[in-house]
Amino acid sequence: MIVDFHTHIYPSELREQRETYLSRDRTFGELFADPRAKMSTAEDLIAAMDMDGVDRSVVMGIGWTDQGLARDVNDYLIDTTNRYPDRLTGFAGVNPAWGSEASAREAERCAKAGLRGIGELHPSSQGFDLGDESGMTSLMEVVRERRLIVTTHSSEPVGHTYQGKGDTRPEMLWRFITQHPDVTLVCAHWGGGLPFYALMPEVAEALNNVYFDTAASPFLYDVKIFEVVAGLVSMEKILMGSDYPLLSASRLIRQVQESGLPDADKSAIMGGNAARLLGL
Repeated sequence: MIVDFHTHIYPSELREQRETYLSRDRTFGELFADPRAKMSTAEDLIAAMDMDGVDRSVVMGIGWTDQGLARDVNDYLIDTTNRYPDRLTGFAGVNPAWGSEASAREAERCAKAGLRGIGELHPSSQGFDLGDESGMTSLMEVVRERRLIVTTHSSEPVGHTYQGKGDTRPEMLWRFITQHPDVTLVCAHWGGGLPFYALMPEVAEALNNVYFDTAASPFLYDVKIFEVVAGLVSMEKILMGSDYPLLSASRLIRQVQESGLPDADKSAIMGGNAARLLGL
């Protein structure tokens, strides 16, 4: 089984009326102001999965700031995961900056409708601090009760800048992880380099429920990242994610295959780890 743990899809009207939504939602405006930025529907994704040999994809929000738009896209994710139950798993887009009760209610609504997680959180553009324990309490109560998985955008504290990079750096992730050690967290984009700090014993110990996806990896790291992170936190913590439609799954599959890891580890990263985490 090959699982792409990090993809984004949108209702066709968002793509067709892109200009209308750019000023309505800060994250959407930040990521899609450039008309060349790709947007895809569920059907586009399914076709790409068939082409690339992907069995299942996790589809998620982009860190919406507008509550109404977030709800509309969550409804779209609910609908598409119901239409393609064997191909798609959905994560709901919520924003703690709406207020703790509002974000918790939307998470609860989506969980009842069958979505399996929360994400992708985008603290920088959404305007909240992932490490603010009081601001995250109500949402995390729903996460625990419903056994949801949380995925957050992560940012490298060094290196080149890019649209949507933000400042969700390892120190912010660390605060969240130590405040909510029982929450299953997936840090996108290799956690902004957080695995490198696992050389510190207290960090390694705290990463018990933390995973790292490979979204946009070819844009960020040399292929040696796979061997390095596997050696630091174990290959069981690595989830292949493409950040589709920014990149195709085939691009990430190729990077995994080019790594120096044993074939069994490559298979786990490309799907086995995700299957276990999602209970497939």
